[in-house]
Amino acid sequence: MRLRRFVVVALFVGMSAVGGFIKIPSQTGTVALDALPGYLGAVLLGGWGGALVGFLGHLFSAGTVAFPLGLPIHLLIAVQMSVFVSVFGFLYRKKQRLLAVFAGILLNGIAAPAMLIPVFGAGFFTAMLLPLIVGSAVNILLAAVLSASEPIRKAGKQLGL
Repeated sequence: MRLRRFVVVALFVGMSAVGGFIKIPSQTGTVALDALPGYLGAVLLGGWGGALVGFLGHLFSAGTVAFPLGLPIHLLIAVQMSVFVSVFGFLYRKKQRLLAVFAGILLNGIAAPAMLIPVFGAGFFTAMLLPLIVGSAVNILLAAVLSASEPIRKAGKQLGL
């Protein structure tokens, strides 16, 4: 059973790496569909699986544009992503799906750049707000729709997730 979960996590990490190349235009170039597999993984695998995928997904996406904010800041953002993905997965699995979607968009789209105001200032927050809200909404809504779809739920049951 552990090997099966490990393989599924590895597949989600691979999908996250591919999603990191599907960019949503932003000033940093790091907003992408890398988080979709993390959010989906948090629903199917639980918080730890989704958190790992979310963490690595951000690093892949930021790595495709040479870590424009510096590696330490991107490591911080990766930790943020792992927490946000876990919160989404926890709420979604508790049947609080609408709350999960709104919390995920609020955390990733608004709280994440707000936490960087002390480092980069209000201008950075303002510049990143719209791309992050759009990117968060796309990643989270697609994850919510996919996780509610019958083929994904059926596959999850067959895999013992």
